[in-house]
Amino acid sequence: MRRRGRLFLILLVLLATARAGQLAVRQSYDGPGAGEADSTVVIPPGSVSQVGQRLAEARVIEYPLIFRAAAWATRGDGPLRAGEYLFPAHASLRQVLNILRHGAEVQHQVTIPEGLTGQQIANIINALPVAIGHVAPPAEGSVLPQTYDYVWGTKRASILARMRVAMEALLAKQWAGRAANLPLSNPRQAVILASIVQQETPLETDMPKIAAVYENRLKAGMKLQADPTVIYAASGGKQSGGMSITKADLQLASPYNTYVHNGLPPGPICSPGAMALKAVLHPADSNALYFVATNDGTHRSIFTHAFKTQLDNIQRFLRARK
Repeated sequence: MRRRGRLFLILLVLLATARAGQLAVRQSYDGPGAGEADSTVVIPPGSVSQVGQRLAEARVIEYPLIFRAAAWATRGDGPLRAGEYLFPAHASLRQVLNILRHGAEVQHQVTIPEGLTGQQIANIINALPVAIGHVAPPAEGSVLPQTYDYVWGTKRASILARMRVAMEALLAKQWAGRAANLPLSNPRQAVILASIVQQETPLETDMPKIAAVYENRLKAGMKLQADPTVIYAASGGKQSGGMSITKADLQLASPYNTYVHNGLPPGPICSPGAMALKAVLHPADSNALYFVATNDGTHRSIFTHAFKTQLDNIQRFLRARK
């Protein structure tokens, strides 16, 4: 009887120990983790041991060895992935492993404003954090200005390629639905004119009116006389807005100088946005040949068909500005 009692006592101790161990394991796996605040952590490619060490350094977990054991015990749930992840404060081991296996990576964004040259766009892309590689300036007008998402480790060339695809898709769609009787022979000419309109005004409501002026001039065989093209020529293609031009600039022999050469310049002077493209493909119903730009970048509908009225408008504007 005494022997049986001792065996029974030993079994009780073993069961209690096992139960306590099970509870300890569950507490380690499902209990609150070490992280005191939300943490964004980059997990480079590596072994489970290296991942655990990285998480411990970031104070997401406390014990790398327990993390390794938990990762091994749940290995059937999938491999741990490299990337940049957001771990909430006090995330449990279960949560941490689920994020590494199935969670979405942290999204970064890059915004390309309308009206930038290829060099300016390349400067933005090459300065992006957590992206890799280097890009050369894209061809003028070849990328669509808008906001793009990317994740840690994305190649900058891939981001630029997406921008080109976006422009190609938008241009194809807008060209297919263009208005009739435009003085534009192909989509490239639409981009060229849109790049000029883009630099003439930031106001979407004025873009169709300015597009109409330039298209009326093309139909009449007049020179475009667009200041942004002169800026592009004078700056050596570094910019197409934001600087004053001189009388000497107006006489530059560059093919981009629309004060000297008839018709459209040989290429775009910047990357126009969707609204500028829409404006040149659906210009306002207007016979205007001239407009006066105000000093705040708007045009305020100062449009006219007559050159004499244009001169009067210029004088009136200059007096008002003084």
